[in-house]
Amino acid sequence: MSQTEIRRHQESVTIQASAESIYDLVSDITRTGEWSPVCTRCWWEDDISAGQVGAWFTGRNELPHRTWETRSQVVAAERGREFAWVVGGDRVRWGYTLTPAGTGTTLTESWDFLPGGIAMFEEKFGADAPAQILDRTRQALQGIPQTLAAIKRIAESGTSRENDRS
Repeated sequence: MSQTEIRRHQESVTIQASAESIYDLVSDITRTGEWSPVCTRCWWEDDISAGQVGAWFTGRNELPHRTWETRSQVVAAERGREFAWVVGGDRVRWGYTLTPAGTGTTLTESWDFLPGGIAMFEEKFGADAPAQILDRTRQALQGIPQTLAAIKRIAESGTSRENDRS
């Protein structure tokens, strides 16, 4: 399958930390800039609902040639198991699932380019939509392993919130 046909992708890494501490790390969207190669900052729209299903947050993304912000809604929030959100309500689903792995946890990051996202790109970019979709697909395929490696480093280095309390 070529990158122009890929609409979903996932990769995993095993981390020597508890599923709960990793969940606490990845669900704290205010820390996303510590591990994402594109998203430099996120903030909750309402601190009261922060981290819960239905909560909205804004993310600031930066590349050398452009900067943009997106709004996302949390669609899964089960501590120690899964945290996921959908960009723009229907465009792209990003998520993390956590499963026990010996003395650690396997963290899987997933990306799903939804039909609403494809339609938005076609409407916004017209004839250039396939190239724009390919660009976003490449960013996801390159960014996921970078993100997982950074989360692993942070979680195992003692800089997760669980370790800060010890």
